[in-house]
Amino acid sequence: MLLTHVRNTHIKEIMSWFSNEEEVHAWAGPNFRYPYDFNSFKKGLKLDEINSFVLLADDNTLMAFGQFYLRIGRCHLGRLVVNPEYRGSGIVATLITQLSELGQLTLATQTCSLFVLAHNKSAIKAYKKLGFVLADYPEPIPLANCLYMTKTPG
Repeated sequence: MLLTHVRNTHIKEIMSWFSNEEEVHAWAGPNFRYPYDFNSFKKGLKLDEINSFVLLADDNTLMAFGQFYLRIGRCHLGRLVVNPEYRGSGIVATLITQLSELGQLTLATQTCSLFVLAHNKSAIKAYKKLGFVLADYPEPIPLANCLYMTKTPG
């Protein structure tokens, strides 16, 4: 699978992965506009400000999306989402591994972090399997019912 920059054609497909406001806000945060159109969705992702990538299968099937940026000295992963047709098949491990490696190199850091909703047990389990651990966040967490996880090399 190939991690590549997100394109407009990918945005339209990613938009279709969400069927209601609750799903969108769980993924993108409570300030993400809903309902959305192509332009507001693209603007909400802050594609000009945040490193944004998609994971493509060998046949160019869009498998996943994710972003990274520097947050408190770490490569912070955000808005991670797997194509609904492929959830539960291990795609998230490939996405996180490739996104983390690229992010650490790009941002010149050795550690990664992410936020996850406390009720998202499957995501927490996947992140722990990839070496992330629950950690204290040094500031108020931006979202209610959110956990902070970090991963250091080794």
